[in-house]
Amino acid sequence: MAPSQQAAPSSGSRLTIWIIVALVLGIGTGLILNKNGWYGPGLGQGLGLMTTIFLRLIKMIISPLVFATLVVGIARMGDMQTVGRVGLKAMVWFVTASFISLLLGLVLVNLLKPGVGITLDDTHAASGVAAASMSLTEFVNHLVPTSLLDAMAKNEILQIVVFSIFFGLACSSLGEKSKAVVDVLDSVGHAMLKVTMMVMWFAPFAVFAAVTDIVAKLGADILQKYGIFMVEFYLGIALLWLILFAACTLVIRKRTARLFSLIREPILLAFSTASSESAYPKTLAQLEKFGCSNRVASFVLPLGYSFNLDGSMMYCTFATVFIAQAYGIELSWSQQATMLLILMVTSKGMAGVPRASLVVIAATLAQFNIPEAGLLLLLGVDHFLDMGRSATNVVGNSVATAVVSKWEGQLRDEQPDEPKTAS
Repeated sequence: MAPSQQAAPSSGSRLTIWIIVALVLGIGTGLILNKNGWYGPGLGQGLGLMTTIFLRLIKMIISPLVFATLVVGIARMGDMQTVGRVGLKAMVWFVTASFISLLLGLVLVNLLKPGVGITLDDTHAASGVAAASMSLTEFVNHLVPTSLLDAMAKNEILQIVVFSIFFGLACSSLGEKSKAVVDVLDSVGHAMLKVTMMVMWFAPFAVFAAVTDIVAKLGADILQKYGIFMVEFYLGIALLWLILFAACTLVIRKRTARLFSLIREPILLAFSTASSESAYPKTLAQLEKFGCSNRVASFVLPLGYSFNLDGSMMYCTFATVFIAQAYGIELSWSQQATMLLILMVTSKGMAGVPRASLVVIAATLAQFNIPEAGLLLLLGVDHFLDMGRSATNVVGNSVATAVVSKWEGQLRDEQPDEPKTAS
């Protein structure tokens, strides 16, 4: 057993190192290409293809993994009362974390005023981002699936979660009659985690391609031009991490540092690809290794990806007020409080994919008569900002899963062997 116990952490450490190396090489290569004028559409298409392949491989994993692990977790959790109790605890944490994230973004943007001094006159330019309807009808359309296959084909995580909850509860109520189905789905979960480990070794190539492409295309100037805005936003991200770290420490005590150590690889992956979705399979595996019960982790984590995007929500208030400041539009505290409450609702159900936050911001701008053209301020650097908020989404959901596991008394000692999909 000793060799196998050492192999998994060693393998994970090597992958983390390769991702960091790819990140650094990508920045250096991108700067060289940009400085010498060697970047062109053909090169950009080739680099983009590498990133696309990786993200498509990840999306290939997400749907069956969420469905299998969530159904097995609920079916083996017991009665509906247990599921309701865990779900309620998770939602209490999600709502609290969402409110803190939105409030932090609102407070920081008012204190730092990154948009003051930027004078925008063109209020009619098209941003290219569609302001999706955030009505109750639209939310229900994203919540309730018409078909499981359709939801899986579109990677609608929230719809998959809703179907999986119903199916898991049905299996739980059937008892022994559903054992064969649950065992098959348990095996599917094991197989998908194995597939995940294979796909993850392509991550450094995708990271190198993604970072090289964006830096070669925009160069160092874009970082200098928006430097203050980006530094202040990342200051907010750092403060949010500290708050999450402190809140986690209050519940799981000394093990918080170890939790953050174990999820460094999913954090790096989400940061490099600007997609928290890409880190989902590895995050689930690391949380189970940390000791979170599969029953809790496979239930709370998918919910978090729809209801607990802490980094994205902080960005929504920060970016919306930043655009208002750039246009010289004064928003009263009552208007900002209304904005916070609106975003508490409209940000739910948004999957952790690149630029999802821009859609929410576009809708919010329209509701407060702020010119949509202000989004053009963000488009140039949104990829770099999305890297930070995607990584933060991973941190927030990992903390939420660990905390709920502790509250349920299902946080075991760290597992030395490779994570399993059943507790």
